[in-house]
Amino acid sequence: MQNTMRHRLGCCLLGASLAMTASAQSPATAVGDTAGNGEHAFDWEIGTWKTHLRRLAKPLSGSDEWVEYTGTSVVTDVLDGRANLVELRVEGPAGRIHGASLRLYNPQARQWSLNYASARRGMLSRPLFGGFRNGRGEFNGQEDLDGRAILVRFVISDITPGSARFEQAFSDDGGRTWETNWIAVDTRVIAE
Repeated sequence: MQNTMRHRLGCCLLGASLAMTASAQSPATAVGDTAGNGEHAFDWEIGTWKTHLRRLAKPLSGSDEWVEYTGTSVVTDVLDGRANLVELRVEGPAGRIHGASLRLYNPQARQWSLNYASARRGMLSRPLFGGFRNGRGEFNGQEDLDGRAILVRFVISDITPGSARFEQAFSDDGGRTWETNWIAVDTRVIAE
């Protein structure tokens, strides 16, 4: 009888442990971070993507004029998965955008920094910091826009093995209101 009770207790504890492990894994973990600590949260994105981008022509100006671009994003894994480099090349009627984003994982803080540079400016923007939770990435920081300090929020959502959505918003009132100014939908290019 005592052995049966121990066996049942052991089975219950094992079952509870497995259930807790399964529930602790968010969709982001299932998509790209097999270690579960955030270090490999971008693994799902390594490769070449077709990009359709819409950008607000004049953010935080009251304008609602959007411009569209198409092109590619190429994401390369570096530093054994603790970093990646995104090269964006898109063009449309409003011109072209050629830029790169260096994403770095900080194991002590268990968060990522996103650092963007355009070919036109040739310098890194201020980093955005954050990570993934429940299948959604959110990264926040500050930037200067036309001489004024603003808040920036960058969200990665709708992540599947073949597509993802990237959205950037600005706030000039301390985060009370946000204006979306960048929406990109990427579709994976399948090698033939």
